[in-house]
Amino acid sequence: MRRARTSLVVGLIGIAAVSGSLATRAQAQQGSPRISMVQREQIVDDVFHETIDLQLGSTPNALIRLHRVVRERPEAAWRPRRTIGAIMLLHGDFSTFTSNFAPGLLDKSEKGLAIWLAQQGFDVWGFDRRWALTAADGELSDFMDMSLEQELSDTRVALSYARTLRWTSGAGVGGFHLIGFSRGGYLAYAAAAEEAARLGPRLVRSLVVLDMWAEIAPDDTAARASTCELAAAERELLAAGTVDSENSFFISAGSLALSAPDAPSELSPGQTNRELFLLTAAQTYEFFAPSEFYHLAAPNIADGVVTGLRESPEPVIAQWLAHATPHQAMRESVDTDSIWCGDGQGPRAPNLGQIRAPLLLVAAAGGYGQHAVYSTTRVGSRDVTVHMVQRGAPATAETEIGHGDLLFATDAQALVWQPLAAWLKDH
Repeated sequence: MRRARTSLVVGLIGIAAVSGSLATRAQAQQGSPRISMVQREQIVDDVFHETIDLQLGSTPNALIRLHRVVRERPEAAWRPRRTIGAIMLLHGDFSTFTSNFAPGLLDKSEKGLAIWLAQQGFDVWGFDRRWALTAADGELSDFMDMSLEQELSDTRVALSYARTLRWTSGAGVGGFHLIGFSRGGYLAYAAAAEEAARLGPRLVRSLVVLDMWAEIAPDDTAARASTCELAAAERELLAAGTVDSENSFFISAGSLALSAPDAPSELSPGQTNRELFLLTAAQTYEFFAPSEFYHLAAPNIADGVVTGLRESPEPVIAQWLAHATPHQAMRESVDTDSIWCGDGQGPRAPNLGQIRAPLLLVAAAGGYGQHAVYSTTRVGSRDVTVHMVQRGAPATAETEIGHGDLLFATDAQALVWQPLAAWLKDH
């Protein structure tokens, strides 16, 4: 027990010693990051989950939460077994690290990508963005400042702290495989481009993007028009004082599909709760269409009606939605959607040509799919791999592997996780 406590104290001292040098210009105005909470729990066998809350200022939402999932030595708590590389996972919209990558922490019947990668010998990290930690009745006064620039700053802090903790726990000081899902994939692109333009040690060893674009192809007129329309609407909302892109619809749709699937939907009269859930998950293009038949989860369809999910278990997708974050920063959406639109009304786009790190794109044929491939041609790296996840015949674009199926499909381990792990081991 004394050795375990000593390991933790040494780790925290090491973090504190470097915290001043990690503070960015924006954070320096509020003071250096400080640790406000540390927790640890066993997941399964020798795999443990650690969380570290980093306070980035004195305002209500100035907080990110670091996660670590790793195998530990049986004789020494907080001390990882030898690992084969470090990973930093960046979550997507309406999600947290846990709901995207470690649903096993919510439902013991499910593992999740983070837990599986840890079992393969990787040192797996991630962090929750500021808005993801805001309670349903929480203060939103910081949300106007939750820009892409701030999120890139937070990503640097998370990577730097994780690197220091790896060093103090005896796991080495190498760079991270930076893996982002959905909008987290764009954040990964932007973070890799920003680091490539900065002096100093490299924290990003390789870049993995799970079904997301960084730029829209010039001839992809439908996707650009849809994105520009969305960006314009979001800018109007932000200008009118709407700082929160709240997720109550996702929470209700998922929760009611789990608790009362056959009851009439109060959100959509004429449908049951299950029918509304299936429409949301499997025909997502009715609300959001970066591709013609974009969907979160692949459907089975009969006579144009979704009868069930084709790849992922319904309860797993429903739980993903039910555990959506109550709030999400509108400013984040405005910044990123405006960059993709390319109308000059957003912040400067990251220079993808500066990225020299190896890149793997894992795209879902029923998600962003081929629309995500153009971005891989824009990076400066000579080591680029595209893994298109698709069933092919008899599947159609409308029923192909969906965006969230990359994480939650019954056979995601064979379809996505094993090829991903093999690529990481080679890089």
